[in-house]
Amino acid sequence: MYLLKKSYQLKDLKQIKFNDLWGDHGIFTTMWIFGKPVKILFFNNHLSNLILSLKKYRIKKKSLKADILEIINKNLSKKKKYNHLMRIAINKKTISISIRKRVKPKSNFNLKLAKIKREKPQFKNLKYKKILSYLSKMDNSQSDIALVSNKKILETGTSNLLFVKDRKFFTPKKDYYEGNTYKFFKTKVKTIIKKDIFLKEIKNYDEILLLGSGKGVTSVKTIEEIKWKRKSLKKFKFLSKQYDLVVKNCNSFRF
Repeated sequence: MYLLKKSYQLKDLKQIKFNDLWGDHGIFTTMWIFGKPVKILFFNNHLSNLILSLKKYRIKKKSLKADILEIINKNLSKKKKYNHLMRIAINKKTISISIRKRVKPKSNFNLKLAKIKREKPQFKNLKYKKILSYLSKMDNSQSDIALVSNKKILETGTSNLLFVKDRKFFTPKKDYYEGNTYKFFKTKVKTIIKKDIFLKEIKNYDEILLLGSGKGVTSVKTIEEIKWKRKSLKKFKFLSKQYDLVVKNCNSFRF
């Protein structure tokens, strides 16, 4: 359910017919907007990463940062109380903004395996149609897809992954995008060990955690295809406290 969907020409910010831009050559970012007055979690990081990635995709305009801020200002209300996800997507001709309700993950959250590896996964690019074809058929409050390539789990359709074994944190070596929620936890967790997360070894992990703008910190209960079940909630509770604190201290958005 969308609260808002709008598109603008990049060259002059003239409003045009909405285009979600999925599948195009471009970049997007998804931010959690919440509260009244509205707050945007990790906003400066989202904006900086978006502009940096656009430059690497050769999408350039001197006023790009100002233009993005102008469109956000036009479409957020000072009077509304939010708990939504705001997506900004940009290609060489268009800036699109959409706002949808943020769905709280349930305690019985599960992952479903999908043999997918994103194109240029180091970027939050718009080549997402195959992933969306899976997600559109799922209840996103209790399920996500785990992207699997060469018998290794990389990330989910929406989030980064952390794996817990013997009180230690592990994350895949490569081939995924490091989101802003994940980067925040890198500053809070003393050591995150990078290693290949093979499907055949998943049974050795006690916890699997999703980290992302939409999911916050979410504990996976099951991966039914490989008969994995959660053994603990200890690290989930630890990370949740850290996350709740940064949410509480988030500054209001300045219009």
